[in-house]
Amino acid sequence: MSETMNTPSASLPGGTWTLGDLTVTRFGYGAMQLAGPGVMGPPANRDGALAVLREAAGLGISHIDTAGAYGPRVTNQLIREALHPYSESLHIVTKVGAVRDQQGGWPPARQPEDLRRAVHENLEDFGLDSLDVVNLRLGDAQGPQPGSLAEPFETLVELQQQGLIRHLGVSNATAEQVAEAQAIAPIVCVQNMYNLAYRQDDELIDDLADKGIAYVPFFPLGGFTPLQSTALSAVATRLDATPMSVALAWLLRRSPNILLIPGTSSVAHLRENVAGAGLSLSDEELAELDKIGH
Repeated sequence: MSETMNTPSASLPGGTWTLGDLTVTRFGYGAMQLAGPGVMGPPANRDGALAVLREAAGLGISHIDTAGAYGPRVTNQLIREALHPYSESLHIVTKVGAVRDQQGGWPPARQPEDLRRAVHENLEDFGLDSLDVVNLRLGDAQGPQPGSLAEPFETLVELQQQGLIRHLGVSNATAEQVAEAQAIAPIVCVQNMYNLAYRQDDELIDDLADKGIAYVPFFPLGGFTPLQSTALSAVATRLDATPMSVALAWLLRRSPNILLIPGTSSVAHLRENVAGAGLSLSDEELAELDKIGH
């Protein structure tokens, strides 16, 4: 890893990380919650959604995570309305490999024609000629599933060679699929479910850190709602902080390659998340929290 990968930032906790040749803040923003209920349709408060995106950029956040399936296409179009023309320092990470059905499900769409269509729709919605980072979403709503990613990933590599994508990543992937992707082409990030209580990727995170590859944890809709823990609550109470703040701060301390993308549709909550992630945790508190997932 280069010395610039974890440069302190005056305004955001965690400093920065590099995705290939892109420098991003380790504290990012996930746009999923900007769509309507169930991540379907437009937001109830469009002006509020645009305000959150502009506040994120105003705070110096340079990593925005989204997907064409959110809405579908709603959050990507909101990002363009709020932030285009984009600052040179702002980088958008999107996902392909799933669509939405009429029941609100997330069926896979990983055939070559599906992926080409998705990439072009992303380019159109963002108003861009090239996408900074595209993650291939694997597995299903229950989590990663075994199987080869070669065909869909090679399709994205072809689109990258055409200049439509700068960097590639994988999402909802097993460790074996991450290794398979790396054998085909370089990746800059892995986006999987991970938090204090859900620690299945501990070994993968450390392996990726050694290789200079980012790990981006996501959580079930509703943030840390499933993460009910007396240890977490006790630490939060002692620090006069929310459990979410403690959980975010722990993630930043867990490994320097972890990038945060907490989502919210509220400007006030966005500011609260930024402040919370900057919480200082002692070695004793970290040890207490580490016991939650083991």
